[in-house]
Amino acid sequence: MALAVVTGGGGFLGSAIVRAWLADGNRVRSFSRQRYRCLEEWGVEQIQGDLANGQAVSKAIKGSDLVFHCAAKAGVWGPAEVYERANVLGTKNVIAACKLHNVEKLVFTSSPSVVFAGTDQAGVDESVPYPKRFLAHYPRTKAKAEAMVNLANSEDLATVSLRPHLIWGPGDPHLVPRLIEKARLGRLRLVGDQDGLVDSVYVDNAAQAHVMAAKHLQFDSALGGKNYFITNGEPCTMAELINGILATAGLLPIEKRVSGKMAYTAGAFFEMLYRCVGAKKEPPMTRFVARQLATAHWFDISAAQRDFDYQPLVSHREGLQRLRAWFQDHPQF
Repeated sequence: MALAVVTGGGGFLGSAIVRAWLADGNRVRSFSRQRYRCLEEWGVEQIQGDLANGQAVSKAIKGSDLVFHCAAKAGVWGPAEVYERANVLGTKNVIAACKLHNVEKLVFTSSPSVVFAGTDQAGVDESVPYPKRFLAHYPRTKAKAEAMVNLANSEDLATVSLRPHLIWGPGDPHLVPRLIEKARLGRLRLVGDQDGLVDSVYVDNAAQAHVMAAKHLQFDSALGGKNYFITNGEPCTMAELINGILATAGLLPIEKRVSGKMAYTAGAFFEMLYRCVGAKKEPPMTRFVARQLATAHWFDISAAQRDFDYQPLVSHREGLQRLRAWFQDHPQF
């Protein structure tokens, strides 16, 4: 039984990876900032600490066979140093601990946003480069972390980076509740005159991709030091994605639109305003979000299918059915 450390093991994706790794008859240790009841119920060892604390990271990783590094500072707003501390320094500490304790494999959770330049990405593959300019600290620091992970691939530590896009599903604390809250408040709009295609990935598929990558990973294999896009392989329009999720919660579809230019201008204004007043909460719109909502972003996942047999097991339609059932069991949501 291989012992895997999952950083952020109590999070949405992290806990799904924990479940998938345990289901294969393996052992798991979680490293997070807090303790989680679900992990206790599953019998998972939990170590609390901060990614920026090298000693804490080293203690958590010691004695493990591989690491799934999922924990990160996400979001589109906040001081640069906060993102640098969690995403760059934290990843540096994970790599150092892996090497110190002779860990065999490191699977890093990256993001397609590391190659988002603010324009359409229609069926792009992993050859697309990092942009020269980022619109938010999250993709910038994740790109730096991803590059470090890829560079660390060696005989001593095999590494791979996965880029799951728009993870959703039952219990999602990010995308789904944000859409529902804004829809209920009447503040949700489609951006752009027409919708480009976008990809997303059901959470169990994203978790399975991590497990499959770990099983196939060797430093000199096709995976070693590489990046892979992970999606459901079912691109749809932004309207279909958003309204499909809203329907599972019994909400009416969103039809009102604003232009991409108007959304971007509003994002720039709110960013300037929030910086001037020192606001800590996220603005209602940012330039990065405006560009994401107004452009196509779907990806070629053939490399993942070829190199580690990734196959989405839960279709978009079945995922929506599962989400609808979850809402029925959680009427208070």
